Amino acid sequence: MNGRWDIYREIQTLDPARDHQRIMHLIGGWEFPWDVARALEAALYRTFCVPAISELLDRMGEFAHRAQRRYDDTGLLLTEVTQHGYDSERGREALRRINRIHARFPIANEDFLYVLSTFHFEPVRWINRFGWRRMSAIEVEASFLFWREIGRRMGLRDLPRSNREFEAFVEVYERTRYAYSDANRRLGEAARDLLLSWFPRPVWPVLRLGVHALTDPAVLAAMGFSRPSPVVRDAVAGLLHARGHVLRWLPPRRTPSFITAGPVPSYPTGYEISRLGPPGMDESSVEP
Repeated sequence: MNGRWDIYREIQTLDPARDHQRIMHLIGGWEFPWDVARALEAALYRTFCVPAISELLDRMGEFAHRAQRRYDDTGLLLTEVTQHGYDSERGREALRRINRIHARFPIANEDFLYVLSTFHFEPVRWINRFGWRRMSAIEVEASFLFWREIGRRMGLRDLPRSNREFEAFVEVYERTRYAYSDANRRLGEAARDLLLSWFPRPVWPVLRLGVHALTDPAVLAAMGFSRPSPVVRDAVAGLLHARGHVLRWLPPRRTPSFITAGPVPSYPTGYEISRLGPPGMDESSVEP
């Protein structure tokens, strides 16, 4: 790749219905790897706003006792699928593992659909707000089709037929399912504190404000977190906008950046897909 816009131009020649696996690989590993990672952290936050989801996760104790491992497992499984495609050997193995992990729990189809929606909509929102360029219509459609196919391979019902239909489902779901609970707050604090733990302790108060400044008011309310002042929100957003403008004029990435390349904090010597997820889980599942 010789020019900043070369990958964008390649994507505009592709068909989202046929080439969405290729497009997702380029978005996640070449064009916006840092942005996608941050957006998926925001996606995690959104799922904690639904008591039916957060109370199950809270009972499992994954975020309370092994937050870094839980974060790494989720990131690795999702990245295996986006990096290699759901039809690849590694992508199929990751989907098998995802299905095995979730088969143990009585999760409602609507809750599954909502979690799936966050993997699509949060990267689109984040990139369009803070990325070095906005996502094109082809990229948004490819993302929708990719995650819908993942949902199909997870056995989900009532999958949306269009991006607009998915948006309508999310709007109603969030309006009717978001509510404060103590479990929401515990999970939100655990996830936030995990992010802070990656940095020196003296900067934690500033970073905590930054995390809250980037979080939607509805999400803050569902977790019982205070809302930062407009000055703080504007300052944090301004820094991220500035980063995007600088990247626009820098040379393009020469090699892909996927977290699967390591090092991963929970797996400093490498990992096996078949061992990702909660310990002691039932290995029986149906192949996707």
